[in-house]
Formats: sequence, C-alpha cells, structure tokens
Amino acid sequence: MRNWASVITAALLTLSLGVAGCANQGQSSGASGGDDILVGVLLPVTGNNATDGKDMQNAIEMAVKKINDGGGVLGKKLKIEVADDGCDPQMATTAANKLVSQNVVAVVGGYCSGATLPSSGVFKNANIPMIVPAANSAKLPAQGYDTLFLINGLTPDQAQTAADYMAAGQAKKVALVHDNSAYAKDLADFAKAAVEKSGGTVVAYEAINPEEKDFSALATKLKGMAPDATYFTGYYAAGGLMVKQFKQKGVSGLFMVGDGSFSEDIIKIAGADQAEGLLITATPTAEFIPGAEAFTTEYKQTYSNLAPGPFSALSYNAVNLLADALKRANSTDHDALKKAIKETKDFQALGQTISFNAQNTLDTSNFAVLKVAGGKFTLAK
Repeated sequence: MRNWASVITAALLTLSLGVAGCANQGQSSGASGGDDILVGVLLPVTGNNATDGKDMQNAIEMAVKKINDGGGVLGKKLKIEVADDGCDPQMATTAANKLVSQNVVAVVGGYCSGATLPSSGVFKNANIPMIVPAANSAKLPAQGYDTLFLINGLTPDQAQTAADYMAAGQAKKVALVHDNSAYAKDLADFAKAAVEKSGGTVVAYEAINPEEKDFSALATKLKGMAPDATYFTGYYAAGGLMVKQFKQKGVSGLFMVGDGSFSEDIIKIAGADQAEGLLITATPTAEFIPGAEAFTTEYKQTYSNLAPGPFSALSYNAVNLLADALKRANSTDHDALKKAIKETKDFQALGQTISFNAQNTLDTSNFAVLKVAGGKFTLAK
C-alpha cells in the first residue's frame, strides 16, 4: 500500500503541475489589481529548516515594508503571500501551484534545492519569474529556465572554497558525507572533484539518513580512516548531531559543513563546547558585510534583538532586486519583468553587486569560510 500511495501521490502532483502549466502557459500577465502587487514567497515555514525559513521571511518583510513606506512600486504597494514548501519536493509542488493560482507577479524564495527544483518547474510553466536567494544546486540553472534567477553562489563555487581551505591547511585525506538531498549530494560530488583536483584523496564518500539521530557507527568507521578533514554537506539538524558525536568519538581532523548547516541551531544542537572550531562554507551573514550595519540594527530592533540569519541579507536583496526590476520594466507583465531581471547590471545590494550571466546566475562567488569560536560564528583566518 505504501508504494501504491507514493505512485498515486506522484501522479496527482504531476497532473497538478500540468494543469497549472496549461492554465498559464503562454500568458504573460501578472496580478496587480487594486492597490497591491502580489509577490509569492516560497520558504520552509515548518520542518527541520523552519528557523532559516523564518529568518528569510523576516528579511523579506523588512524589505517590503521599507519599499512600501517609500511609496511602493509603480504607484502600488507590494504584498506578499507566503507558501510553505517544508523543504519537501511534494509540499513545494503543492505550494507553488497555490501561488500560481493566486496570480502572483513574481516569486522570491527557495531554500532547499530539492524543493526548489520542482517548484521552479511549476513557475516556469506559468511563466512567473522566481528570484532564489538561498538554494544553489548546480542542477537549478542546468534546467535552462528563463524564469529562474539565482543570487547565491553555486555548489561548484562552494565546493572549491572548501577544497582550497582544506588544501591550504594540508588536509590531504578527506571524508565526505551527504544526506542524499539534491543540494547535499550535488555539493559532495563537486567537493570530491575539487579535493582530488587539488591533490587530496577522498577516503570516504558516505550518505546518511537526515532523520537519523545516532551517527556513532559512521563516526567509528571514519575514525578508523583517520581523515584530515570531514566535510558534511547536508543540513544542520543532522549536522549538529554529527559534530557532537564525532567529537565524542574522537574522529581526527577538522570538521567542516556546507551552508545548509549554517545556522545558530547547529551550535545549539552540538553544544558550544563540541562546536568549537567547527568550519562552515557559506555566504557571510550581515554582521560580516561592510555597509550592512544599518540593516543589522534594524533587523534586531524589529525582531526582538534577534540577529539576521544566514540568508537574511540575500533575501532582503532579492526583494529589492525585484522592486528595481519592476520599476525598470514599468509593468507587472511577466515577460517584461523577466526581461528586466535578466538585464540587471551592477545592482548594488548588501554584500554583493548583482549582474546575471547567460545561465541567470552570478559570475562571482560570494562564499567564505567561517569558524565557530566562543559559541559564535567568526570569519576563519
């Protein structure tokens, strides 16, 4: 019964996607009735990644408020409609179809690549532009969608950043661990190639179940291989437990995680003592971005002294980029808006200057290596 249920669910989702596509294919109109321009926001509101999803939503709401307080766009106010993708492909497809049915002008969002891949297809079929501030699997631009725009660096860039850091520290024997999600496996594959290209050896390439709580068997296995470094490319719920258990088992070498684990929650889960020295490949948060002091202060004042999250600045940038494109298009028409976003040139945003290449991605990587010191993230030296 379980297998049949999966088949039926997949069939229904495919039919749903097709209906949305047929209903909107070829249309270029965007909803902007009344005094509002409706913008869809697709994020993990529930599930293991809800903390980062909420951080992104906070920044999006901040940007929208600032834009509206300044007079709005095209004489109208921006209004957001949030849909929960739960970092789950099926939930994401349902959420995307919901936004399509609400006639959003554009979509800002996309945290987990595994959820962003199917949802971006729904928006492509509906001809709705989507600006993605977080998800960064190379599989996303490989789809060739003219509606999809990524403002985070891609997994190959992140993998190279990790490999360069490990090589500089003479970490020759590297263990790679992923969770079989689209993003994590993508990053692990690119990391394997980058490590080997730099002269290192991948002594282990392991996949884990992200719902697992006990990684002691894996820790014991890797301990016997005496790696110089372990690079976990999955998300922070499992990452925090691995950091803690690997330290307790005495696995050798440095422990590094990808940006899917870049959250204060990884420190909480692992414990500050066990997380000490943890390395992260990620886009720097607002506190490390020159010129973002006002944003950081306003964010803390707005959200009870909560610091901006890993993708808060990028989410803020995505909304401002969309507003700029709407102004340049002088229209909410989907085709006109796609063209305006595509033609973005040297848009000045927090910590980045945005221009799109032929693949609708950035030419310049924005990844750095951070380190946990004293229970906080710092830039690694």
